[in-house]
Amino acid sequence: MRLLASFMMIAALAACGGGEPAPRSNVTVSSSDYRPAKQLFGAVSAGSRQSSESFGSYAKGCVGGAAQLPETGATWQAMRLSRNRNWGHPQLVDFVQDLSRKAARQPGWAGIYVGDMSQPRGGPMLSGHASHQIGLDADIWMLPPKRLDLSATERENLSSISMRRANGAYVNSDWTPQHHEVIKAAASDPRVARIFVFPGAKVQMCKDETGDRAWLNKVRPWWGHHYHFHVRLKCPAGDNSCVNQAPPPAGDGCADAQVWVNNILNPPPPDPNAKPAAPKAPLTMAGLPAQCSSVLSSH
Repeated sequence: MRLLASFMMIAALAACGGGEPAPRSNVTVSSSDYRPAKQLFGAVSAGSRQSSESFGSYAKGCVGGAAQLPETGATWQAMRLSRNRNWGHPQLVDFVQDLSRKAARQPGWAGIYVGDMSQPRGGPMLSGHASHQIGLDADIWMLPPKRLDLSATERENLSSISMRRANGAYVNSDWTPQHHEVIKAAASDPRVARIFVFPGAKVQMCKDETGDRAWLNKVRPWWGHHYHFHVRLKCPAGDNSCVNQAPPPAGDGCADAQVWVNNILNPPPPDPNAKPAAPKAPLTMAGLPAQCSSVLSSH
């Protein structure tokens, strides 16, 4: 009997792929589940053992077969490890590592500090972002790393630095040509769809760029984004259930960024007829692509 029991245990372990059982989600869901999806996705600690694929849109989807960015590399460190958000589509992990090596060539930069990417299976997060759901978004800190041997505790307590002045209309004295070059390197990567940064930074880069300006098209002004810049990749080729955002308008986008700055400096009067927006109900599994239920339930 003992021999039989041992044989059955070995067979069960082998079926899961080796000497240790595969991580399980411990969540059973269906596409008609109306529980808040953020509670379900936020409870899973590891990626699914599926082919890598992004499903849905950046603010309404999930990612199967996500890869985890190693906590530390030669030219990067993942920050806020307690959040377990250093996951993404393998193309995102590759991009982050590539960008870190380019950043490390800049004077004063040892590489990059990487903020939130995605949860192990993407999906809505318990706190923070509306996007970052399909494993194709990453936040890169504005703080130039001086060292890449931070402990887990240091990564929880260290803060990035703000680059903005006058509520984002201008950059402050911490902004450097190296910030320009790191963001330019990210925007010049053909995998990138957009980069979000505060309006004053976009205007400053428009003023300073003396060479090819095509990359500026991908750099879009958005609220916040002064402690980090947000990189968004295009849907990977072959991910037919991934929904790309509409491409930015043609041109370098500099005039549009200046309008943002003008509105910060001279805010338009409030619309007397405007009604407060109704709060959005939390996304449920029923509101996500049908594939997300299998991603969440999978090993």
